[in-house]
Amino acid sequence: MPARNASDYMPQGPGRALNVILWILQILLAVFFAVASAFPKLTGHESARVTFDAIGYGDWFMYLIGVLELAGAIALVIPILSGVAALALAGLMVGAFIYEVTVIQSGFWYTPVILFALFVFVAWGRRYKTVLLMRRVGLV
Repeated sequence: MPARNASDYMPQGPGRALNVILWILQILLAVFFAVASAFPKLTGHESARVTFDAIGYGDWFMYLIGVLELAGAIALVIPILSGVAALALAGLMVGAFIYEVTVIQSGFWYTPVILFALFVFVAWGRRYKTVLLMRRVGLV
């Protein structure tokens, strides 16, 4: 058997049932992030303004987070970007959790934790897409 190097590694894609579960989850998360999370921030809704005023960074930070959430929502449903988008949104949820427990303190700390777990699951399920993307851009 010939020796294989790390760049030859390609994880297997999910089976049919897991693929369907992942697509349903990706679509639900994308709709949630586009409609319920990014839209209020991008339109400057009062509920978003109150939260970001509590953080203390002003409107620019609210709009930045809204743009990141919308971009992540769109990328979640683009097959080649889905794994990377899930990783990026998981990172965003780490930040949301930290701000929730240290600054906002509304008691909804579990929301970013649940979303983090769902994004990690999607990233794990789409890891073969992430490896494929990394190969296409020459990182592996």
